[in-house]
Amino acid sequence: MVTAYFLLPLDHLGPRRPALSWTLFGLALALIALLLLRQVVQVLLDRPEVRPGLVIPLLTCLAVLVFATAYQALAQRPGEFHGLTTRLDALYFTVVTLATVGYGDITPHGQAARLVTILQILYAFVFLTAAATALSSHLRGALRRHESTHRNGAP
Repeated sequence: MVTAYFLLPLDHLGPRRPALSWTLFGLALALIALLLLRQVVQVLLDRPEVRPGLVIPLLTCLAVLVFATAYQALAQRPGEFHGLTTRLDALYFTVVTLATVGYGDITPHGQAARLVTILQILYAFVFLTAAATALSSHLRGALRRHESTHRNGAP
């Protein structure tokens, strides 16, 4: 996915096609959110066929790349970002924002850039936190079942 992020021709997004850019951004985030929520519900219902250990990290990575793409597209508009000029800068800013580190070397100045940054923070609070909680719950349950099986003498 990261390789695709760096290789896909994303230069057609941004200020030249704002309606398309915002539509794709919204649709991608909505789809990822729905898929994450589906995984969370399946974990909470304790469905045995669910495999969140693979799906949740992939969807989380995809969400990061969607936000990085949005930041890169926004950076093409003058005045939106200070210090963001490359795709790596956009990915770096996304991860720094997600980790709530905020080094300050890349800063959103424009209203659209600030809006997307706020959306990323809220998205992380709601969807990524729920997904991480579900994943850790699933892993704790699997560990308890594994320990119980070995404690009862099963091979």
